[in-house]
Amino acid sequence: MKDVNVGICGLGTVGGGTFNVLTRNASLITGRTGFNLRIARVATRTPRNDIDLGDIPFSTDIFDVVNDPSVDVVVELIGGYETARELVLAAIRNGKHVVTANKALIAVHGNEIFEAAAKQNVIVSYEAGVAGGIPVIKAVREGMAANRVDWIAGIINGTGNYILTEMRAGREFAEVLKEAQDLGYAEADPTFDVEGIDAAHKLTILASAGFGVPLQFEKAYTEGISEITPYDIAHAEILGYRIKHLGIARRRDEGIELRVHPTLVPRSHLIAQVDGVLNAVLVDGDAVGQTMYYGPGAGDEATASAVIADIIDAARSVAAKSNQRVPYLGFEPAAMEDLPVLPMEDVQSAYYLRIQALDRPGVLAKVASILSEHGINIESIMQKESELKDGRIPVIILTHTVQERQINRAIEELEALSDIDEKVVRIRAENFN
Repeated sequence: MKDVNVGICGLGTVGGGTFNVLTRNASLITGRTGFNLRIARVATRTPRNDIDLGDIPFSTDIFDVVNDPSVDVVVELIGGYETARELVLAAIRNGKHVVTANKALIAVHGNEIFEAAAKQNVIVSYEAGVAGGIPVIKAVREGMAANRVDWIAGIINGTGNYILTEMRAGREFAEVLKEAQDLGYAEADPTFDVEGIDAAHKLTILASAGFGVPLQFEKAYTEGISEITPYDIAHAEILGYRIKHLGIARRRDEGIELRVHPTLVPRSHLIAQVDGVLNAVLVDGDAVGQTMYYGPGAGDEATASAVIADIIDAARSVAAKSNQRVPYLGFEPAAMEDLPVLPMEDVQSAYYLRIQALDRPGVLAKVASILSEHGINIESIMQKESELKDGRIPVIILTHTVQERQINRAIEELEALSDIDEKVVRIRAENFN
């Protein structure tokens, strides 16, 4: 029975989980694949006393792994950008297959990495980088290969989802963020999570795999959740919606939408029921319709599950001495389309608006007139008489779908009215029809 040699770079949370699952389930994996996945070398800058490497060669220099001629598959789990990029490109030059859980690396440098891998005819896999243990990349690239994917929408950052879930109880953002940090869900610097950068990395990859377009992370629109209030969460619920921090990619004739922002979703929809640190991704295909992939988006062994599935795919190629592989982004290079990412002004969405109006006759008529002049139809409106205070009254409006530029112009005019106090609060809404 053939041995396939694996080298692990990085022994942090995911690296440790990968080592432990590979070791614990070695015989199970052999039974399913017909070959032995052998950990041939481990390198990490910070050794771990809680993991027994036995007689496996160990180094603090991660490049020892890619330069070891016995290693068939290099597993990059160090994170970050430049060192990880150098490591992966060196492994490719040495003719080794690569598995990574590094979404930032793929989103930013993936085009370069895949081009280099294609020249060397090696596999580069990244399932664990997008939604932790959820095998959504495999589902999109392989399970939905017969479909034209029209849109993808997902809760793809567990920290943000945990915060918004806890805020439904009336708690403020800052309080819940501190709790998430104490629990280890959020970093000391939570910017990537709460401002949507982490989700934009993942959405960029999903959009490329779904639509067959180059990776274009720098063009993704990101908006965080730090301005969301318990008040708006509660009133979204009254309207039949729940606020989720979504990544949304939609294919249109003129290009693709690529955006991350707080979003009202119907409370009855499955994705609205995904709470806490869990992730979920909706994919809409022309043949299959809507499908949803749900589960843990992070964690040591959950993410290791996806890492090892990728290792097994690469190992099958080694064991079979086959050059056949799934295209890196699901499409052969000649079939990739250079569709532009549309500016946010061209995005189409429904909108939740909260307006702080002075309690004067005719104010609602002025608001409705401005919206109408910009081609914006109102689906529902609430005037909160019970919250009249200091001569000001909240007005909450839910619109039908319009272009973002229409709502931008309308908000500009609304805020210029002497009858309107404070900035207009705007949150996008999606019904997934």
